[in-house]
Amino acid sequence: MGGGIWMPEAPVLSNVRQEIDYNFDEFKKIIGAKDFKKVYGDLSRDKEYVLSRVPKGYEADNAAAEFLKFKSYVAMARVNDADLSSKELVKTTVFAFKALQPLVQFINESIA
Repeated sequence: MGGGIWMPEAPVLSNVRQEIDYNFDEFKKIIGAKDFKKVYGDLSRDKEYVLSRVPKGYEADNAAAEFLKFKSYVAMARVNDADLSSKELVKTTVFAFKALQPLVQFINESIA
């Protein structure tokens, strides 16, 4: 289970990056939240979806540089077969999506 924004078109990606740059403290708080960390650990850092350098328009020493390189902003948590048949499935799923909601809201506000 998970969510976020995967490989958005350039204008949308630019808006998300700009929001991260402008509101980096808020972004760090969201991805560093206890429940987010518990469920997802971190955003996906698949090398295929991360630039090697900071995108044009941003300085290499930007505090948010690590995240500005991302082409996708996605958090994922594995669900195994035992989880799917567990009596706790609904509770676990609701908890996971509540932990993810601030990230989704942040992204949605950046592209609205």
